[in-house]
Amino acid sequence: MAIRMPRIIKKSSTVGDVPKGHFVVYIGEKQKKRFVIPISFLSQPLFQDLLSQAEEEFGFDHPMGGVTIPCSEDFFVDLTSRLRK
Repeated sequence: MAIRMPRIIKKSSTVGDVPKGHFVVYIGEKQKKRFVIPISFLSQPLFQDLLSQAEEEFGFDHPMGGVTIPCSEDFFVDLTSRLRK
């Protein structure tokens, strides 16, 4: 019997709550929100495009300690919901 997780992505507020197989991204254009997402998203072309845009805007310097992605939270949640299908 499998355990079903209600959400693959989640908002996260503490540093020590990143489970194995996941990583932290900060989402937002002005105010950043922290999300923990599966590493498997890194192999998805849609997510790779989003990371390329983040690289163009922020380079590789991520002062918040995780990857910063300059998009709206609504856009990010929509994109990640498509990746789960």
